[in-house]
Amino acid sequence: MSSDQHIKVAVDAVVFGYSRQEGVSVLLIQRKYPPFQNSWAIPGGFVLEEESLEAAVRRELQEETGIAVNYLEQLYTFGDPGRDPRQRIISITYFALVKSAQFQQLKASTDAEHAQWFGIKELPPLAFDHEAILQTAIERIRVKIRYQPIGFELLDKVFSFADLEHLYMTLLDRDIDRRNFSRKMMALGILDETNEVARAEGKGRPSKMYRFNEQRYQQLEKEGMNFEI
Repeated sequence: MSSDQHIKVAVDAVVFGYSRQEGVSVLLIQRKYPPFQNSWAIPGGFVLEEESLEAAVRRELQEETGIAVNYLEQLYTFGDPGRDPRQRIISITYFALVKSAQFQQLKASTDAEHAQWFGIKELPPLAFDHEAILQTAIERIRVKIRYQPIGFELLDKVFSFADLEHLYMTLLDRDIDRRNFSRKMMALGILDETNEVARAEGKGRPSKMYRFNEQRYQQLEKEGMNFEI
């Protein structure tokens, strides 16, 4: 058996964004060159010789979409033969969480013709095996948001409790028991009430605004606290 291998390594990133008006969205690029020219795809590309995997994915996001992300986590490795018509390519995938309102001015370059946000339920056909990658990322985030407070990465620093509820319902794609959800969240002690209030819609009362206390959460985690929604 020959030991010669002709395998390349790539990185791809599923970037989730969120806004109260548009819900959960995904950042896609339109490919400039074959294969799958003009098709929509997840941002990504080949890892350079001197790069770490994380440095590569951050570079690709900057080049193809013009954005930089704070929350970035490795997702899964995709490497089935035939996933790319050019040659055998292994893709190490990541997912990222951002506030999409902060990245409305996208800048596509290198091998990306355009970059655009798409609602998670209004996605176009995707190139390569990127639909499978995206579904894996969606499943991961729906599980993880129930036992780690990663959802706060998608909210403004100051938010109303209604915004928090809406985020969870949108990400989980189902209704939640609002009373139970409120009780659990407030009992954790990780929400600090601020002096700000949200503008009331219609004749409703103004809503209190909160801030996520990350330091408090980290302390509770060290003490063995179980975050579960």
